[in-house]
Amino acid sequence: MLINYDEFSMFNENISEYSLKVSALPKVERVFCTLSDGRSLSALKWGTQSPEITFVHGSAQNAHTWDTVALAMGISILAIDLPGHGYSSWRSDGNYEPSVLAPDVATAIETWAPKTRLVVGMSLGGLTTLALAGQRPDLVSSLVSVDITPGVNSEKAKAITDFVNGPQSFASFEDLLTRTIEHNPTRSESSLRRGILHNAKQQPDGSWQWRYDRSNHRSPQDTSERFDRLSALWDVISQLECPMTLVRGGTSPVVDDADVAELKRRKPNCEVIVVDGAGHSVQGDRPVELAVALTRIIAA
Repeated sequence: MLINYDEFSMFNENISEYSLKVSALPKVERVFCTLSDGRSLSALKWGTQSPEITFVHGSAQNAHTWDTVALAMGISILAIDLPGHGYSSWRSDGNYEPSVLAPDVATAIETWAPKTRLVVGMSLGGLTTLALAGQRPDLVSSLVSVDITPGVNSEKAKAITDFVNGPQSFASFEDLLTRTIEHNPTRSESSLRRGILHNAKQQPDGSWQWRYDRSNHRSPQDTSERFDRLSALWDVISQLECPMTLVRGGTSPVVDDADVAELKRRKPNCEVIVVDGAGHSVQGDRPVELAVALTRIIAA
């Protein structure tokens, strides 16, 4: 059975599940721009004003991962689909490292959110926004990294990579949902069902495939080497002039105490917020708590 999908049809589910006080659904627009090499970059633009916050999702996610946070905050924001994810074009070279993605995020901010006051990145998005802060500090007035530091390695990210590197296609939606639930024990089934609809697409034969490009998920050796290259981003943190906040998932293994200590050594005034009950995907596990924290940060 083919399932009808409208990416803007499920916001009331988010509102109901988290008991959000939303008087009217905001305007949400899918926007596209063409990059210099001909690729297409896409994003979700929330609200009618110039976005105040730019959100960048993690690997194997898409802009809709921020839906509940956006609804809870009720302000104009931009949520980007990184290259190889969501509705953005895949890279022909399969290279989705932070330093490569950062210029595309810069283009997105310049095109759709030139007045952004806060850049929020989770996981791969957090590393990409760090790279962006190093390459284009003029675009990053304040930075929030969600459950990620340059200290991430293969061991810390194993649970994530085990899920991401799983099957590309599934015979049915229920098969895909079952596997997703197994690897995301902190999430509700309803939120995971919405997430799959945004992050996978049904084929004419009824099977389902992930939307994201898996080219960057190769051999264990290649994965380890890519993690090693991230250590250069510690130097970006040392030189960062804008305010920085780390939001850490209370049950996540991706950021440990040693990472926090190194972060504080490099950036002594960095604020660290621990969200109890949240795993790596803080925006999925505790979106309201994250929205409260971001509202406070942007109001400071």
